[in-house]
This record gives sequence, C-alpha cells and structure tokens, in this order.
Amino acid sequence: MAIMITDECINCGACEPECPNNAIYEGGMEWRFSDGTDLSGQVEGMNGNSGDADDEMEPKSMDVYYIVTDKCTECVGFHDEPQCAAVCPVDCCVDDPDFRESEDELTKKKEFLHL
Repeated sequence: MAIMITDECINCGACEPECPNNAIYEGGMEWRFSDGTDLSGQVEGMNGNSGDADDEMEPKSMDVYYIVTDKCTECVGFHDEPQCAAVCPVDCCVDDPDFRESEDELTKKKEFLHL
C-alpha cells in the first residue's frame, strides 16, 4: 500500500528530501510525474492519474505535506522501510487504507518510475 500523511502533520518538511521517488510535496504545491523520476511523454499512473509527465497536477492537499500515490513505492527497491515514516517526528506518515499494493506491485511501480 502507499503511504499517506495525516492532518497531524506539522509541516516540518523532514520527509520530503528522504523520498527516493520525489513523491512528497508541500501543501499547495503542484506535482509532476517527471519530478525525480525517469518518466517523460504521456504517462498513465497506476493509481488513476494521467497526463504528460511534465504537466503540473493539482495538489492533493492545500494545508499539509502530501504524498502522490502514483509515485509512492514505500521505498521498495531503495530502503528496508518507508523513509518518510522513519524520519517523521509526529508519526503522521502512515499506511493509506485506500491504496493496498503488494510488494510485487510496488516493485513494478518502482521499475515504471525509474526506467
């Protein structure tokens, strides 16, 4: 499953630089598939988003940091555990119950993001 950031986020930003997929954005900031990945051209994400890799996509949150589900691999292929959760001082990086993915699916997503 992907990770999500709850409303308890204190906007410290500790999680953002830890993400190997650049899937974490500050509240209110647009995101792109191409940010921190090898994606280019038309992209269809595995969790519903699609468009040109360089298109700005609407923020998932305006108030707190958020994680783009289509880019989150729970650090599979990079680290033994999700790094955002490991560094979060208030434990607000938690499993997203709306997006359940197996380790195989997360590995495929990592391979999709990083050609």
